[in-house]
Amino acid sequence: MSAIDANGNNLYIVFGPSGAGKTSLVRALVQHGGSAVCSVSYTTRPMRPGEENGVHYHFVDLPTFMAIKDRGEFLESAQVFGNYYGTSEPAVRAQLATGINVILEIDWQGARQVLARFTDAVSVCVLPPSRAELEARLNNRGQDDATVIARRMAAAQAEIGHYAEADYVVINRDFDQALGQLRDVLVVGSLCLRVQKLRQAPLIAELLA
Repeated sequence: MSAIDANGNNLYIVFGPSGAGKTSLVRALVQHGGSAVCSVSYTTRPMRPGEENGVHYHFVDLPTFMAIKDRGEFLESAQVFGNYYGTSEPAVRAQLATGINVILEIDWQGARQVLARFTDAVSVCVLPPSRAELEARLNNRGQDDATVIARRMAAAQAEIGHYAEADYVVINRDFDQALGQLRDVLVVGSLCLRVQKLRQAPLIAELLA
């Protein structure tokens, strides 16, 4: 199944370990790039200070989450650290239909599920510059105790092990540089043949007439 809609808008997947900076990068790209929106996932985890329902996540209880899953409405779903996460397929398709690219910020499990169904979705893995820097970023958040951070570091190693499944790899050593590279991925994606065949169909038809 194609991830590109009739207008040539594309589906992008951004994954990587917790602490790599993918959330901040995607948020900055959406806020300042103007060419994409980020799909808002569903989760059963508690809302953190500063988060807003419907903006950062759709916060739901477990029965509600499972009801959505049982209806087959999740494009992907996964359990991470005891909480469930899922992306609404109807919502993603509705966003694509508005004439803009859509970014899914998910983990490797979700990325694999989406790519199994939408083989032409573009995937990007965001990696930290070192293990030491990754651990420092997790500690600097001030959100988790030592036990949780240790679990996140172990999970990070597993997540990083799937980097080769991505089309592109961005090392978040310098935020502005990484943001520019992520923006470049969207530019390249907009120029690929399968997208341009849709977007430039009238021009191509004229040129070939």
